[in-house]
Amino acid sequence: MRTKIFHGSLILSGLALAVVLHGCSASASKEEAKTAKAAPVATFKLEKQQLSTALNLPGELIAYQQVDLYAKVSSFVKTLKADIGSEVRKGQLLMTLEAPEMTSQISAAQSRLKSQEAIYAASKANYDRLYETSKTPGTISKNDLDQAMARKNSDLAQFEAAKASLKELGAIQDYLEIRAPFNGIITARNVNLGAYVGPSGKGSEFPLFTLQEQKRLRLAIAIPEAYTGYLKNGHQVSFTVKSLPSQTFKADVKRLAGALDLRLRSEKVEMDVPNLDKKLLPGMVAEVNIPLPANGETFIVPKKSILDTSEGIFVVRVKDGKTEKVAVKKGREADDKVEIFGNLNAGDEFVTEPTEEMRDGTKIKS
Repeated sequence: MRTKIFHGSLILSGLALAVVLHGCSASASKEEAKTAKAAPVATFKLEKQQLSTALNLPGELIAYQQVDLYAKVSSFVKTLKADIGSEVRKGQLLMTLEAPEMTSQISAAQSRLKSQEAIYAASKANYDRLYETSKTPGTISKNDLDQAMARKNSDLAQFEAAKASLKELGAIQDYLEIRAPFNGIITARNVNLGAYVGPSGKGSEFPLFTLQEQKRLRLAIAIPEAYTGYLKNGHQVSFTVKSLPSQTFKADVKRLAGALDLRLRSEKVEMDVPNLDKKLLPGMVAEVNIPLPANGETFIVPKKSILDTSEGIFVVRVKDGKTEKVAVKKGREADDKVEIFGNLNAGDEFVTEPTEEMRDGTKIKS
């Protein structure tokens, strides 16, 4: 009987010990959880800084001036004075054309001019004689004198018209000489000797010549809408091209469109590029580096402090030991820094590396 009682006591003692050990374990777990919750979180003070960045964009090099030269009158190619690659000067003769019917038209116009000149000379002489005679009273009636004056004026008008007609044909004949409108290089020739050319017909499908000014080039780029406020006239950019990857070229901003392209939502900007050594060619694609200086001080934070969620972009502010999500918009980025805009104040404390588990009102130890 004593043995049974002894065994029962042992069992009760074992159960009591297990309960005590379990309670100690649960207490330890709670203490660990409290300790984990109380672990410090890294924070920083918000302050304004200046952020200078750079923008890399593709650009295109184009000729400073380019023109396609066409024939204005129907004619045939008589001589060629230039070819692809020819460097020409302004006013230099590039090609002569011939139009046989033009010669006969000019001859007819010259004959018409001489005829009208003779007629006008006769009517003028007749009027002058009548006018001198009319000075003697009663010799010439006023009606006869007025008719002589009218004939003289009519013949003068016909004479002037003949002169204008001959001048017009002379101007058209000048079109038979194709000359360079500016200094440049011939980059295309689409006709040969004897080819028919003109304002209409087979010969006019392509230009006679394409002339480009290459000692100066234009670098054209499209600036995205978000960056249009940072680039001004006179700002310098640098660029490289694939054919000379080790060489960096400089260019100054000269022209800004002042409006956005409605399709691309960007502003066209042009830079002038000196090219006396002709290392650069029109049509090359350039990789342009555009420095974007700071326009003023803005709120700058580390990139890792930005919480990008499906609900929006936030930073986590610490106020009275509790977290508070603040919606922001991002601006420019540089290295590990980013501009932010929103309901922010200098000196506010923010979490350096927030997580999505940080809800509004979460207690933290900074």
